[in-house]
Amino acid sequence: MKKLLLASGSPRRKELLEQLGYPFTVCKTDVEEQKQDVESARDYVARLSLDKALAGLQQQPDSVVLGSDTIVVVDEEVLEKPDNLEHCKVMLSKLSGREHQVITAVSVVSKQSKETQVIDTKVWFKPLDEQEIEAYWQTGEPCDKAGSYGIQGIGGRFVTRIEGSYHAVVGLPLYETDQLLKRFL
Repeated sequence: MKKLLLASGSPRRKELLEQLGYPFTVCKTDVEEQKQDVESARDYVARLSLDKALAGLQQQPDSVVLGSDTIVVVDEEVLEKPDNLEHCKVMLSKLSGREHQVITAVSVVSKQSKETQVIDTKVWFKPLDEQEIEAYWQTGEPCDKAGSYGIQGIGGRFVTRIEGSYHAVVGLPLYETDQLLKRFL
């Protein structure tokens, strides 16, 4: 079996990949996360996922490398990670009481091949007030999360329903990732 490398510093992705039972090592990559004006949200997340995997492949060229990225989209606007409390308030206020999209891309690459899948999940939030948002910010959880929330943590209390892949919202869709890896390993 070829060596599997996870090109991500995300503890959530590491935990999810561990659930699939593949032996792997982690490498961190330095990929600029900046959406181009001409890119759709789907193209943007797919490019980031592939860029991360390819950066990992440069570090260990004889490996199979998995890269992934997740974004939150509302009204066609990509919500990245919050810069501060005010930014978090703006984002969570946009998500309050309504539906949004979480788009996760998974890329697997080797010297011989590369493949990317993009998974869309719809998520609905309950209405949030400013006090709730500020209290959530104080937990520290929103700081490194796209859209300022983590469904797998305290932020899960805001979610009234989802349509699609829960694991994709967390950061790594298990079914799609497993299917991709089976083709490469």
